[in-house]
Amino acid sequence: MSLSVTRHTPDFCTAGQLAPEDMAALAAHGICTVINNRPDGEGGPGQPTSDAIAAAARAAGMDYHYIPVISGQVTQAQVDAMASTVAAAKAPVLAFCRSGARSTNLWAMGL
Repeated sequence: MSLSVTRHTPDFCTAGQLAPEDMAALAAHGICTVINNRPDGEGGPGQPTSDAIAAAARAAGMDYHYIPVISGQVTQAQVDAMASTVAAAKAPVLAFCRSGARSTNLWAMGL
């Protein structure tokens, strides 16, 4: 896979910003669930919207969840939502944000 993905466990990995056109490749590599932690518009007008990525993920046969988190402003409710979503999700799960760090931290806080 040409995408830069960090595998933290056999069932959970993270990546930086993804695009709708990345979804088929992720599905082909066995990803079952995608979680988007990047708020829409954070990166300006060039950032794909959650709705566009969701449609592409679902078209590729994956589940999709949107848990937007503003960098440096993580709440306990967001940590809880991430933890429960990952626990209930069909694995492997890939979470993404701008660089992957926010998604990694959010996941780790919920362990």
